[in-house]
Amino acid sequence: MKLWTVVGKTLREQIRSPWELLLVLSLAPGMVLLYWSFFGGGSTTYAVLALNQDAGQEPARQAVQALQAMTYADGQPMLAVRPVEDRATAEALLRDREAQALVILPAGFSAALEDARRQARPAPVPLTLVGDLSNPYYAVAAILSSMAVEQYASAYTGRSPLIAWSEAPLGGSAARTEFELYVPGLLVIGVTLLVFSVAMAVAREVESGTVRRLQLTRMRPVDFLGGISLTYLLVALVTVGLTLLTAQALGFRSLGSLWLAGLITVLTGMGVIGVGLVTACFARTVSAAAIYANFPLVMLMFFSGAVFPVSAVPLFTLGGRSLGLFDLLPTRHAVTALNKVLSLGAGPAEVRFELLALALLSGLYFAAGVGLFHHRHMTAER
Repeated sequence: MKLWTVVGKTLREQIRSPWELLLVLSLAPGMVLLYWSFFGGGSTTYAVLALNQDAGQEPARQAVQALQAMTYADGQPMLAVRPVEDRATAEALLRDREAQALVILPAGFSAALEDARRQARPAPVPLTLVGDLSNPYYAVAAILSSMAVEQYASAYTGRSPLIAWSEAPLGGSAARTEFELYVPGLLVIGVTLLVFSVAMAVAREVESGTVRRLQLTRMRPVDFLGGISLTYLLVALVTVGLTLLTAQALGFRSLGSLWLAGLITVLTGMGVIGVGLVTACFARTVSAAAIYANFPLVMLMFFSGAVFPVSAVPLFTLGGRSLGLFDLLPTRHAVTALNKVLSLGAGPAEVRFELLALALLSGLYFAAGVGLFHHRHMTAER
């Protein structure tokens, strides 16, 4: 009987702390969702761009169809092929990681295949692959694309091998070491950990009664939370500086401006701090804030692409750019922007969209934190 008394007491205490129970119960289902986002719920379909410079010729058109015809055993396409009109547009999509590879069929591709059918020793048919070699998906997309075109060319001409592939890496991605590929994501992870510190700092002031005393001074929530935010923004700057110095000491080389990378991480830090403020609004104790912060931490870290490449969950298109569910995370834009700057040598104009998105999301999360804090703590304490 005493055993069941303890069981009942423990269950009642757990029910009074539902967030702890929710964290335990949601961890495994959350990991399932996480892995689904990595692998798209099945075999990965790779986005490939096709630039057909031999347009109007049947063999070239059929080569593009061969790319589209690549499927897994269950019928799921291996390649999601998107025709493009020019190389500049295609390379912009590759930098934004909206595609993994570009296949260029040059002018004269069809004529070269016809010659190969008639000649005893035909000249190789030239084709070009373009991609960001720092993108983990590029290698597989390139191999599948080359296989599709090779198989089509062999079937059309009766000869193999026939295609002479050349590779054109984006920016300086070909010169990156494996270690250097991980540094942008590590910078984002370092800033993301601030969500714990910010949530716990605000909760500490609530738990200690400081917020009640601040009401007597007529301090506004925006001043109180702004002061905390500026403090942790300085912490973010120091974190980023130490991380970059450590990486450089170990051989990391940035191909773009470190000042621009610093601006990106500062804006990211502002967004993470805003998320931390929102999280703190639901906690009245430091221990509760530490538990609650795990939820946004998982989202900010694992669904941003900082740790593993994450498949997009597109929602709508705005200004020709596809926006997805995870674009609500500031760290998602930070990973893209830092890869462009540090690995591809991009300038401010090439990361303009990411900078604007980070600034907008930072403002929205800070405003949400101020509003929630006023409602849940300042108003409630009067």
